[in-house]
Amino acid sequence: MSVDMSAVDETKLNELLGRVVTDLGAVAAAPLALLGERLGLFRALSDGETVTPGELAGRTRTTERNVREWLAAMAASGYLSHEGDERFRMTPEQSAVFADENSPAFALGGYQSFLSCGSAEERDRLERAFRDGNGVGWHEHHADLFAGTGRFFRPGYAAHLVAEWLPALSGVVEKLRTGGKVADVGCGLGHSAVMIGEAFPDARVTGFDTHEPSVEAARELAAEGGVEGRVAFEVAGAKDFGGGPYDLIAFFDCLHDMGDPVGALAHSRERLAEGGSIMLVEPLAGDRLEENLNPVGRTFYSASALICTPASQSQEVGRALGAQAGEERTRQVASEAGLTRFRRAAQTPFNIVYEARV
Repeated sequence: MSVDMSAVDETKLNELLGRVVTDLGAVAAAPLALLGERLGLFRALSDGETVTPGELAGRTRTTERNVREWLAAMAASGYLSHEGDERFRMTPEQSAVFADENSPAFALGGYQSFLSCGSAEERDRLERAFRDGNGVGWHEHHADLFAGTGRFFRPGYAAHLVAEWLPALSGVVEKLRTGGKVADVGCGLGHSAVMIGEAFPDARVTGFDTHEPSVEAARELAAEGGVEGRVAFEVAGAKDFGGGPYDLIAFFDCLHDMGDPVGALAHSRERLAEGGSIMLVEPLAGDRLEENLNPVGRTFYSASALICTPASQSQEVGRALGAQAGEERTRQVASEAGLTRFRRAAQTPFNIVYEARV
């Protein structure tokens, strides 16, 4: 097919090409950003002092010529600041995003997650999934997706979970302070479960996930945090996890990945204690596509096409809600599961927190 260039608006074409060039730069900068973390380059710059390529190479035992090019690429991206005379530094804001894993703005986990989907093998799996509709199982992905996803979500959970989200639920904090029971369904590497255990020493938290390597990593995290006696992890699915009754059953950014979200919530309903709550943490989204055509929506739609929708399609039912399901569709799933009370309890720039009850 050949485009009739006489029908092309040159101004609009140049605007589009400008966006493409910006995106190509971002694609190229992403692996360099992760490399900067692995080599300790960001960490060595995080004190805010200006350095030359030679000085940074000396600090990190790397090669000056390669470091010079890396610094230039990061400065052109706005990830570092060029101070003139081949001197570079990190501002406090840049350090918060690229050097401090405990910062609520830390972003390198997102780079790690998305880059894990870029190998030839991953692209072949995704192409197959688009053609046959049978999806790509979570377990089929590279381990960087699991680690990157945990690192991507952890800063937001650390900033909001205990301080805002749990207090927004109906009586949950009071129950956890006096020995309540929590199920963290689809717990991944266990960050959310451990945070709850650390904040509420009298509560008992059990994380469930079908991915055994993630469960093993979660157990290690609990041991490192000194909470393994009250935060446990088991290999189990969203429709067959045991225990309870639970005062809180939480789904952190995972309900939309499940093949049968209705079945998962129906099983959770049966495991709830009287007066208990189900907390659904889902990506921020409006109910209409037009509401989500923005930078946040772009990120989540891309994640949904690459990871979330194929994951759901690989499971029984394959509802494929997608990462931009929005409140209306999430409410419908809860209703089908027999949960009669549903409300938006909290919101951040990246998440909506729903509370569902019987």
